[in-house]
Amino acid sequence: MTKRIGISLRVERFEKYNEKRDAISQDWLIFLKKINAFPILIPNTLTNVKSFLHEMKIDGFILSGGDNIGDDSERDQTEKEIINFAIDNKIPVLGVCRGMQVINSYFGGSIISTNDRNHVGKNHIVELTNDKISKILDKNSLEVNSYHNNIIKKNILAENLEIFAITKEDKTVEGYFHKELPIMGVMWHPERDTNFKSELDLVNILEDKKLWNN
Repeated sequence: MTKRIGISLRVERFEKYNEKRDAISQDWLIFLKKINAFPILIPNTLTNVKSFLHEMKIDGFILSGGDNIGDDSERDQTEKEIINFAIDNKIPVLGVCRGMQVINSYFGGSIISTNDRNHVGKNHIVELTNDKISKILDKNSLEVNSYHNNIIKKNILAENLEIFAITKEDKTVEGYFHKELPIMGVMWHPERDTNFKSELDLVNILEDKKLWNN
């Protein structure tokens, strides 16, 4: 059965045309097609986000990457309302890169800006620190891509988020899930990964109901 996946959009400014545009990488649409999902693109200028999401009958959400928190207030507010709606209706949420940071901030955590180039455009190893996740994936580590200048450390992670992936080199948080809700964040970009097996692994984690208590 095809699932309807709502995905948040980045905001791009085109000076040539003096306009702002909502945008999404084509990689995401290819990714969603691979996992047999129908994309619902969520604009950042909706007057009633809740009503739109209700009418679209969405089965899951992706908070996509791009932009920093605070770069555009419309996107910040839209993603906050997406999370509110998902929690109220117990709909799964996957936060990717910026999306992971947004979820952490929503639940009271914070982020650190860094100039460490080891997190930009370089694959690295993350250790799987949660037994349930390791069992689902049947492995103790993953090689993932990396395209971010903001990081999350253990001491600034929201209390109700549980770490499942951490970088081997500097011990920054690369993956977490909510202890009670079907919400997960990863710092890497599954849509840019050409290994279809690893993409399916991420979907399997999010859909495994044994991770959550409710």
